[in-house]
Amino acid sequence: MKYVMEALRRREAQEKLPVIRMEIDYELVTLYDAMQADDRVQMIKAKERLEQLRLQMVEIENE
Repeated sequence: MKYVMEALRRREAQEKLPVIRMEIDYELVTLYDAMQADDRVQMIKAKERLEQLRLQMVEIENE
């Protein structure tokens, strides 16, 4: 049973990867727009969110 639950968790994590990639794309667009507008606050927020998403992606890929 333990192995089944582990396999399900891995599968769910793998299914989240495309969603995370879409979120990264969106944040990159947000960062680009902030850079064009010279909005430093939004740039910092976008970079922080990108870092969070990157960590999630690395965590999933290493499972």
